[in-house]
Amino acid sequence: MPDVKNRIKIARSFGDASKSYDISARLQRFTGKHLLPWLPEKQNITVLDLGCGTGYFSDLLATRYERVVGTDISFKMLKYAKESRKYNIRWAQGDAFKLPYQTGSIDVVYSNLMIQWCEPIDKALQEVMRILKPGGLFVVSTLIDGTLQELKASWAQVDNDKHVIDFHTEDELNQLFNIGAANKVKHLSKDIVLEYESVKHLAIELKGLGANQVPKKLSKGLAGKEKWKKMIESYQNFQEPSGIYPATYSVYSALIIKTSS
Repeated sequence: MPDVKNRIKIARSFGDASKSYDISARLQRFTGKHLLPWLPEKQNITVLDLGCGTGYFSDLLATRYERVVGTDISFKMLKYAKESRKYNIRWAQGDAFKLPYQTGSIDVVYSNLMIQWCEPIDKALQEVMRILKPGGLFVVSTLIDGTLQELKASWAQVDNDKHVIDFHTEDELNQLFNIGAANKVKHLSKDIVLEYESVKHLAIELKGLGANQVPKKLSKGLAGKEKWKKMIESYQNFQEPSGIYPATYSVYSALIIKTSS
C-alpha cells in the first residue's frame, strides 16, 4: 500500500476532526450535492460512499438506493457516522488502496473530495475499477491545482517549505481517469471562492476538515509565531475591501464508467 505512514497520519487527522467536520464542511456540502444529478435513477443497486467521513452524504444516498455502504479510513469518523445517521447503512473501515469488497460487487462508487489524499491516484482508481461491476459508475469530485492559491502564495513570501499539498492539474486527471478499465464520460472544473473573517478562520476550518497533513513538508510541527505573522501580513494582499479574506478551491468533478473489458 502506497506510503502507509502518511495514510495513517491522514486517518488520525480526519479522526480527530470528526466532531467538528460537519460544521466546517461548507465546501464538501456544495461539491457533494453537485454530484448527485450524475447518479443513476435505478434504486435497486449497491452504492459505496468512498471516504464517507461523518456519513452526511451516505444518509442522502440511503434515501434513494436500497443498499448503501459507507467506507472511510478513519475509525473515529465511522463511529461518529454510525451514531449520527438514521438510515440503514452498512459501515466498513477501509483504505482506498485496498477496499474490503469483492471484485465486481458494487454498482456505483460515490466519492466526494477524498481522492486528492490518495497518492498515487491511479492505484486508488484501479481499486475502484476492481470492485465496480462492468458498466458501473464512479462519480467523483476532487481538488486540483489552483486550490488555496492565496495561501500558497502567502507562504511563498515567508519560506521555501511546503505548506499546501500539490494537487494534480485538470489535464493530469483527464489522463488518469482514462486508464485501463476507466472511461471518463464527462467532467467539470470550477473555482469556488469561500470567504473567511480572518486568516486564522481559514486555518481553523482547514484543521477542522482534517486537511492539515502535508506530505514532503520539511519542517515538522506548527510554523513559528514570526512565520505565521509574516504569512498573515502577506495574505492581506488578497483581502477584499469589505475586510473578507478569500480562499480559492479548484474543484474537478467527473463521471467515469467501468468498461466491460
